[in-house]
Formats: sequence, C-alpha cells, structure tokens
Amino acid sequence: MSAEAFTERWKPAAFLPSADARDGALTFVVTVLCFLACLTALAVLASDRAAQGWADQLKAQATIIVRPKANETPDSAAARAAETLAGTRGVTEARALEKEKAEALVAPFLGDIADLDDLPVPRLVAVDLDPAAPATAADLDAALKAQGIDAVVDDHSVWTDDIARAAGLARWIGVAIFSLITTAAAAVVGFATRAGLQARRDVVEVLHLSGADDHFIARLFQMRFARMAALAGLMGAGAAALVGAVMRLVGGASGLSPILPIAWSDLAWVAPCPLLAALVAAIAARITAEALIRDMD
Repeated sequence: MSAEAFTERWKPAAFLPSADARDGALTFVVTVLCFLACLTALAVLASDRAAQGWADQLKAQATIIVRPKANETPDSAAARAAETLAGTRGVTEARALEKEKAEALVAPFLGDIADLDDLPVPRLVAVDLDPAAPATAADLDAALKAQGIDAVVDDHSVWTDDIARAAGLARWIGVAIFSLITTAAAAVVGFATRAGLQARRDVVEVLHLSGADDHFIARLFQMRFARMAALAGLMGAGAAALVGAVMRLVGGASGLSPILPIAWSDLAWVAPCPLLAALVAAIAARITAEALIRDMD
C-alpha cells in the first residue's frame, strides 16, 4: 500500500486532528508574539520619524554667539551680525535675540544667580536657513569675518550627530527584539511539533512501513503549524494595528506623543505579519519534524 493510499485510508485528520486541546494555548502564545513583534516595528518606525524630524529642524537653523568689541555694546553687535547674515545667500531670516532671552538660555548652566548684569553674557542671533540651499557654517563664518564681527557659529552638527546615533541605536534594538521574538516563536512551534510527533509515534512507524518518506510526514506538520501561525499572525497584526490606530487618533498629527509620532502609513507594515509567521512556523516545524523522525528511525 502506498503512502498516499494509507493516508487516504486513515484520513489526514486521524493522523493530525483538525483540533487539539493544546491548539488554543499555542495559538494564543504565537498571537502574543506576533503582536509584540508588530508593536516593535511600529515603535522603530515612529522613533526613526521623530529623530528625522528633530534633525531636520536643527539642520534648518543655526545659532550665532556674538562677542562685542570694545567700542560697541552687545546689543549693537548682535544687531550688526543679524543684519549681515540676513543678506547672506542660503539664509531666509536672521534675528538678534533680546537680552532676556539670551540670559534665559544660559541661566540653567550658571545656577542660581540673582543678577546676570555683572556677567559678560553673549548675545545670540537665531538664523533660519533656506531648506533648498542652506548656507553652511563656513559661509556664515566668512560673512561675519568679512564685516569684522567676532562671533562663533553653531550649526547644531553636534546635536544632529547625537540624534543620528540615538536613532541608529533604536533601530538596532528594534531588530534585536524582533529577532528574539522570531526565535521564541520558532522555539514554541518546534516544541509543539516535537510533542505532536511523540504522541503519534506509532502512526509514524506505520507510515514508514507503508513507504512514506520523512519529507512526506514532515510536510503534514509543516502545513498544519503554518496555517495555525498564519491565523495567529493575522490576529496579532490586527491587534497591533488597532493599538496604532488608537494612538494616532488620540494624539492627532503627532500620534500619542511627539516622541513616537505614529503615521497611518505605518499600519501597513504589520500586513506581512501573517505571512512571516507562517513562514517561520513552517521552517521550524519542518526542521524539527525531520530531525525527530530521523531519530525515530
């Protein structure tokens, strides 16, 4: 009797029943893992968008620290620097900050000082750069020196580098978490496959005697757990998309928080979850089943 004829006689449901007492718990575990994986993906996308937004804001601005010369007041020096930079190519606007604003910026670094008048607090000039063709720090510095203005140009490159490093770290952490979740899902499916094969060891032996090879038997487990994981992935992705939609609706344009701005387009990234879950489950079940069947032999 061929393996196909034996399977038809026994019916696939007799070898692998369509329902099992442990299926509910297994489906729940894989659903939770898929849910967490999708939330991780949404968090990485949101954090990357937030970092890019902060970097773009910093790149669109520059700060000029003006040091007055002996023959001019701090306010006049700042006004002259602002007037000079306003006419520089790549600058859309330059404005000297009032004394109070400059003091408010440096006050946190100086501690509790009642009167800042006795300190040489520098004046600041805020510069808005042209997004299409922004002026570089070297351009701004050259324009200031050409007018004999003693100033330091801060193009916020230190801050943008820090933001880029933080965004890169967040992406790698997300990849690591996603990999751990995928490994956990594969381990759970592998354990379930091993338990199912051990429970039907006598049937596997009869199938072998009927001429069924290892791949034929392993494929039965592969298809079953792939279908289970696809269903679990669909439920997990749906739950994660619902959470993301709630965050987007509650927080408006910036999502629940400006730190994690969720966009509607991010929700599309959870769509491949059922397919990926089925693929991981199929591979884990196939490898586990073939290895255990060889041990049975």
